[in-house]
Amino acid sequence: AARIIQNMDPTADPCQDFYQYACGGWLNRHVIPETSSRYSIFDILRDELEIILKGVLETTDQGDREAFRKAKILYKSCMNESLIEQRDSLPLLEALLMVGDWPVASADWNKTKELNWSMEEKLSIMNSRFNKRVLIDMFVWNDDRDSSRHIIYIDQPSLGMPSRDYYFNGGNYQRVREAYLQFMITIAKMIREDKNMSKDDSFVQEEMAKVMDLETEIAN
Repeated sequence: AARIIQNMDPTADPCQDFYQYACGGWLNRHVIPETSSRYSIFDILRDELEIILKGVLETTDQGDREAFRKAKILYKSCMNESLIEQRDSLPLLEALLMVGDWPVASADWNKTKELNWSMEEKLSIMNSRFNKRVLIDMFVWNDDRDSSRHIIYIDQPSLGMPSRDYYFNGGNYQRVREAYLQFMITIAKMIREDKNMSKDDSFVQEEMAKVMDLETEIAN
């Protein structure tokens, strides 16, 4: 209650400017950080929670349960920047191998990999190993008709960009769309270079344009 009162401006007339009356105290006390597009009470609570979590994750292991140990291992692995720099793109290359490699960054993929490539198998690996839903979203959740049980749901996944507007509209959407395609091209070139493959910009651009066309069809 005290926090709500602090965020109000009781000197303002609510009949004239209700927004100033309800939020004037907040506006006077807070400035949107340069790193954020918004700043609300939820952002403050998240920042406070992250500080608490950091302290918990940095404590020494004291007979922690398995879930806590896993969280601390994950945190330490993310903070080990020297090892991350040393491994460079290796984790990404290893992940690509698990899902059947990437045709745009492979030599003769159609001849060497496609025969043994199964979409059903790779989709299940993407879901189980990387928690990434592609083409199909599948998850277990409460049954809407019977809350005492859980069932398997099958749904459409999210798109590569935030919404279908980004695939069809002009203006800023078009600029984001162009940057998105260029981002894919850049990543493909980087991976080809890391795999010591020959430079073939026209091939990469053609392949990524096909990916963009496929995403656009899905969005449609």
